[in-house]
Amino acid sequence: MSDNSQQPAEPSDAHGERGDSREAQRPAASTAGARVPPVDAASAAAFSRPSGVDGPFDPRQWDSERDGSATAGPSRPAQPPASLVEAFSRDTADEGVVLQRPPGVDVPDGARAKGGNGTEPLWSSSADPWRNPGSGAVLGNPALAEDVDDAEEQRKPRERPFSLAEVIFGGRLRTSALVILAVATLVVGALGGTLGWFLAQQGNQLTREVTLAQVDEAVERPPGSVARTVAKVAPAVVSIEVTSGKSGGVGSGVVIDRDGYIVTNDHVIASAKSNDKVEITAVFTDGSRAEAQLVGADPKTDLAVLKVNVSNPTVLRLGSSERLRPGDTVIAVGSPFGLENTVTVGIVSALNRPVSAPAETGGEQVTYDAIQTDAAVNPGNSGGALVDKNGLLVGINSLIRTVGNARGQGGSIGLGFAIPVDDVIRIVESLIANGSVSHAFLGVSAASVAANSSRGAQVNNVAPGGPAERAGIKEGDVIVQVGERTVRNAAELTVAVRKHDVGDTTRVKLVRDGRELVVDVKLGSD
Repeated sequence: MSDNSQQPAEPSDAHGERGDSREAQRPAASTAGARVPPVDAASAAAFSRPSGVDGPFDPRQWDSERDGSATAGPSRPAQPPASLVEAFSRDTADEGVVLQRPPGVDVPDGARAKGGNGTEPLWSSSADPWRNPGSGAVLGNPALAEDVDDAEEQRKPRERPFSLAEVIFGGRLRTSALVILAVATLVVGALGGTLGWFLAQQGNQLTREVTLAQVDEAVERPPGSVARTVAKVAPAVVSIEVTSGKSGGVGSGVVIDRDGYIVTNDHVIASAKSNDKVEITAVFTDGSRAEAQLVGADPKTDLAVLKVNVSNPTVLRLGSSERLRPGDTVIAVGSPFGLENTVTVGIVSALNRPVSAPAETGGEQVTYDAIQTDAAVNPGNSGGALVDKNGLLVGINSLIRTVGNARGQGGSIGLGFAIPVDDVIRIVESLIANGSVSHAFLGVSAASVAANSSRGAQVNNVAPGGPAERAGIKEGDVIVQVGERTVRNAAELTVAVRKHDVGDTTRVKLVRDGRELVVDVKLGSD
């Protein structure tokens, strides 16, 4: 900064000439018709250039700041860089024009002194004496620099962090206004939440609490429907569990008497006949269990009778197998593979179908006149009920034809066989009364004439002193009829004889040496 005791220099015009008053310092365009007040000495001393300074900047300040010394006299500015000189120097064609014209503007020779098209120059000597367009373009600090001591620096107000109100609202709200605004926000939020909850409870029918009305009976089942029939039959069908140590098997049984008598298959309880340690248990539909005692069994027809000590059991009503016809609806109820109370529905496929199977414990094979059905019957259904659409027992399920190689293997292929209830009644009554049963006996051992043929049963052996020998039947004879029943194979010969009572006399037709013979035979007991 220059010394204040030094007299300020007179301002100069654009050509370096000094003026005598402030009136000469105003632009020519602004002096027309305007009165410029005189400049007093105090103002001139305060605002005029320091002595020795020709341009807008004081180069002495740069020298003192650069070397740390205070130079009494002014110093000339350093030579500007060549790039700035080239960029900001005057064009030779604008000689005499104070303010350089834009590049590319052609100025006529007669207008150069006036600045263009006969007008005043863009910058005249009387414009602003403090702005010298002819000075060199140099970047630097201001001409005057104010000395700031440590005391003044300390007197400056210290910066403080912005408050939340200043950040959000720019500091325009008071603390009390902020508190009121926060309370109002909370009240509005609470009212909005309450209203939303109320509308959601009233309008959202998917989440509201409801109680669905129910009726006592949703579906009306007509009499004779399978569901009504099963409801009556199922409580009288039980599962039969036969256990010996850790091994055992499961079958089915039917309660046929209020004293607790149950009919089942002989092969279901066969292991208990020769082993007293085998336990037989009847499991009812309600889950109750009762120990069962073996009353009697008939291996030849695969029937057995058990007894349990239970009070007021549900008893299955007995029907008649003679009234069945092929195509009648039948229902099988039992425990296939241990699945209690399994129900399958089918029809009567055939009646009076002679079937035979090896005995469970050896001896004479099982043979009976069966009801064939396509209702699914599987291992475990043995001893279960075959009922008609009225819920009457028409047969006891016993055998199936399957593709398995071993007995008890494989499943249903639509060929199931049941013992007719008419035969069951007769055998069960005898077992309950006597513990055993007797069948009519012809006294011959026969075999089918040819496999899968219906040409009769050929006699292989005749029991000495038996009914057949007394009637004159010989080995090699082919029996084709017993009473009114045609005999097609060996199994049918057996069932045809058992249709009669012991002691009955029946007519037997046979073929001997190509001739038909008829003999009367009085049947004995096996």
